[in-house]
Amino acid sequence: MELAAAAAIGTALAVGLAAIGAGIGNGLVTGRTVEGIARQPELRGNLMTMMFISVGLIEALPIIAVVIAFILMGRMG
Repeated sequence: MELAAAAAIGTALAVGLAAIGAGIGNGLVTGRTVEGIARQPELRGNLMTMMFISVGLIEALPIIAVVIAFILMGRMG
């Protein structure tokens, strides 16, 4: 029983930290994109495309963390 509780705490911690990291990363990428657009408005399309690709890659981390958490919880339960 203690192992299942420790696994639950560990997976919740991992998912929470991944979500915090993704939030910080998304904020940095989006903020820098807005700065770039403000400096060079003619590059808006290129900057937005790169931003969306970056945000998609950043968001992959918490999704992978959730999948791994569910796998670990299934093995511990």
